[in-house]
Amino acid sequence: MDRVANRLSALGSTAALELRGVTRMFGALAALTDVTITVRPGERRAVLGSNGAGKTTLFNCVTGDFLPTSGTIRFFGEDITGFPPYERIRRGLRRTYQISALFLGLSVRDNVYLACRGVSRSRFSMLRPRANDALMQATERLIEAVHLTAVRDQLVSELAHGQQRQLEIALALAGAPRFILFDEPAAGLSPTERRELVEILTSLIIEHDMDVALRVVESVTMMHNGRIFKEGAPQEIESDPEVQELYLGGGHE
Repeated sequence: MDRVANRLSALGSTAALELRGVTRMFGALAALTDVTITVRPGERRAVLGSNGAGKTTLFNCVTGDFLPTSGTIRFFGEDITGFPPYERIRRGLRRTYQISALFLGLSVRDNVYLACRGVSRSRFSMLRPRANDALMQATERLIEAVHLTAVRDQLVSELAHGQQRQLEIALALAGAPRFILFDEPAAGLSPTERRELVEILTSLIIEHDMDVALRVVESVTMMHNGRIFKEGAPQEIESDPEVQELYLGGGHE
């Protein structure tokens, strides 16, 4: 019994995502310098900062689009520092991108189904899915989760920008991922669309819209010039004089 209890305790203490001393160089330019971050399982964290702060490079290192020049990245205790993107996806790591990557000529339902099929064991099967197919059922659940049921048969090209962002989240959720990184999910959204988005978002978020980010997360990492500048709870970051001066012009209410 003690052995089982110790194992469960160890699992509970494992970070979902752990970066230690991550640096990324592009020639002589340091895009990231000695970045250390720990995100707990279930924790919602925002990574904030102005353009050029290193946020997207950080995401690219986590997902394997870029490999860090030095440092380590662990995902639920496993060292994935040198893994290619597809191996990270297989382990349950997902992300969205600033620029949409959707099949505009297909319906919402077809986009979500292909995402579910792509991460399933039957992805190479040539059989046509039936109505009661498990992947079709998963597709319908994801469409409902991101509030797109009313437009599930529409072509993606006909959707509003906010609906396309919601669809991207559905694709990221395919296959029940263990961790999702959202890259500026509120970019270009109207106030109404942002409120809809707040109800959906979880996990690790890059976001320029402070009002969105601070409403949906439990902790905030502020970046500046490729380094971690501040970390803390949303209310601490929002009221911090240095944050207000550097990022908010000293006048954020």
